[in-house]
Amino acid sequence: MDRIGAKWTMAGSILLVAIGFLLRSVMTELWQFYLFSAVIFAGTPGATMMPAGRLVLTWFPKARGRMMGIVTSGNNIGSGIAVPVVAILIGVVGWRWTWGLMGIALVGMAMLVLLVIRDNAEDVKKEQQKRWAPAENGEEASDDFNKGLTASAAMRTSAFWFLVVGMTLQQFVRTGVVSQMVPHLEQVGFSRGIAATMMIVLAVFAASSKLIFGRLSESITARVAFILIMILQGIGLSVLLFSGGSLITWGAIVVFGLGMGGVGALTPLIIFDMFGLKQFGRIMGLTRMSVTIPVFFGPILAGMIFDSTGKYDQMFMITIVLLVISIGSFALAKAPDQTAVNEPQQN
Repeated sequence: MDRIGAKWTMAGSILLVAIGFLLRSVMTELWQFYLFSAVIFAGTPGATMMPAGRLVLTWFPKARGRMMGIVTSGNNIGSGIAVPVVAILIGVVGWRWTWGLMGIALVGMAMLVLLVIRDNAEDVKKEQQKRWAPAENGEEASDDFNKGLTASAAMRTSAFWFLVVGMTLQQFVRTGVVSQMVPHLEQVGFSRGIAATMMIVLAVFAASSKLIFGRLSESITARVAFILIMILQGIGLSVLLFSGGSLITWGAIVVFGLGMGGVGALTPLIIFDMFGLKQFGRIMGLTRMSVTIPVFFGPILAGMIFDSTGKYDQMFMITIVLLVISIGSFALAKAPDQTAVNEPQQN
């Protein structure tokens, strides 16, 4: 993305996801499902958070928090729409045609990206002179491309490693708790229908969180806003752990959703605040690599705990402890002096 821009990275990544869905439509063995799913997941970062972060930061430097909240809330809205649509399609045309239609739709999306997306400095300056362009300063947008640390300089700062630790441990909330939330709610006495309704409530407040904390990050910085959402996550999980099947659980779901949703909006913002846009893609990619740890181990750990204890309570407690460590890591991640830390330019 740093070399060829967000447009081509996004289009190529969407095509990779499309290929994964098209291949799923003709699979005949279980190993093929795993392989084609890996293709889809390989394309996902370049199709979603990374280019969205660069584009928002390029086009809306003065309103980046608000716009990042709006853009990333599409993840929650899209999930709410896609799940029932896919379920209906599977019931009407079968799963093979459903995967195939999704692949074809994504190919069309990639073509649309190539037609619409503009993200280099000259294009931004030209578009900002047009009637419907955002009211931002084109010269400032152009300058932002050259500001910030290189990836190697960023990795030499303590802030980078504190962020990596904090972001990695925080992801156990999503992979080890949210993935098991419905069975936990059923276990404490809620019906499956009520549990599903609670997840819808969680998604609604997660989308709201992106808007609220995206805007708040413009005033208190993305790092402080990230600390606040982790505190909300910890409060929500603590109440969920001890509330059982009472009405208080609904309040815990609301608080937890408000904390969980802001992660998607604040992650690109905190990378920009700390390290700038100069090599945003490289740094973003490096900080996200370790997230594969909770993605892989979170669900497995939750399943092992349930198999040995019959409950998810210990997973909740472990996750709360990891959140406390994450909060400490973010508190220690002070923004580096970009002019002092960066490498000298090579002739």
